[in-house]
Amino acid sequence: MQVLDREQREFAERAEEVAADFAGEAYTWRGDMPWENMETLADADLLCPSVSAEYGGQGVSDVAAMLVTEAVGRVCPDTGWFTYMQSMVAPRAIDLFGSETVKEQYLPDVTAGEGHVSIAISEPEAGSDVGSMTTEVTEENGDLVCNGEKTWVGGVPFSDAAVTWVRFPEGLGSIVLDLTDPGVEVEQEYTNMAGYSQTHFTIDDVAVPESHVLTRGEKAFKEQLVSLNWERLGSSVLTTAWAVAGLETALEYSAEREQFGRPIGAFQGIEWKLAEMYRQIETAASTVYSSAAGASEQGSHSAPHRLQTSVAKLHCSAMAERVVSEAVQIVGARAYQRGHPLEYLYRLTRGRRIAAGTDEMQRNTIARSLKEDGVPAVSER
Repeated sequence: MQVLDREQREFAERAEEVAADFAGEAYTWRGDMPWENMETLADADLLCPSVSAEYGGQGVSDVAAMLVTEAVGRVCPDTGWFTYMQSMVAPRAIDLFGSETVKEQYLPDVTAGEGHVSIAISEPEAGSDVGSMTTEVTEENGDLVCNGEKTWVGGVPFSDAAVTWVRFPEGLGSIVLDLTDPGVEVEQEYTNMAGYSQTHFTIDDVAVPESHVLTRGEKAFKEQLVSLNWERLGSSVLTTAWAVAGLETALEYSAEREQFGRPIGAFQGIEWKLAEMYRQIETAASTVYSSAAGASEQGSHSAPHRLQTSVAKLHCSAMAERVVSEAVQIVGARAYQRGHPLEYLYRLTRGRRIAAGTDEMQRNTIARSLKEDGVPAVSER
């Protein structure tokens, strides 16, 4: 892949050097927060690089955050996941749309690798259909009050707050909800297939300071899409990193494992598998980085185009599952055992076809964009 400029390549190389130190404990975290690794990234100025410099970031493009996510995710899948979540999801939304008060309250801890902020969108009756959300913020005696419930929220045990999508009287918006506030109650903790904790919590008459409102009014949903589309590109590059980890594991094993008097990697059937796995990874990486590059050139408040974002998310999620599945096939019975890195990678990659927008929603978005705008011209690519 040669879509990065010189400065970006140097940034990626620095991230790779730091990430190499995570190899020793990779695949041991299993959903736990790798605080030591997050602090190491922060010390190297690699955590949350697109967050504004005054709050501990570097103020560079979101492409830099993607490069760190990929470099780290290839070595340590769990650290890659938390890097993505903190560099490209909730904290980035706070940086883009938050008040000075809320930025100062939460971002310095996150960029120092000492804090975590979750994202809360789904509800028991509102997943892909965000228009059906019932969690609301109303005005009572001049104050803002939030009531509702959220589910499938990741990272709550490690989080100080959650960027929470809500409904205001005038439409959808978002707030920063302090999870320690009276009235926020954890109802249930789920453990998903990858071993990660997901939380269902209720919100009962929780006061919301004006300073904690991120998006509200006519532009609210459009602003939310800016952060949501970057989140989807972050998810795309994370799954690409996991696919690379799967390919590297299979490649190493195929060079060492001998059957019928020679390494299995010498058989054309395995060679073709490896070649096809790399073809899919390379195509995915080019898709996601080219989508990000166009938006970054337009400024920090610009969102990647919805068509490109959905194509990247759909393609990368499905690609990663296929590639890791083929890696399992190459390694065979060992990879099918609980505790093997490929067994864990497969469970991780399967979840990304649901999280950050399901395959089906991406197809809907792609079709809607084509019907409304037509097929992009050459000059629009």
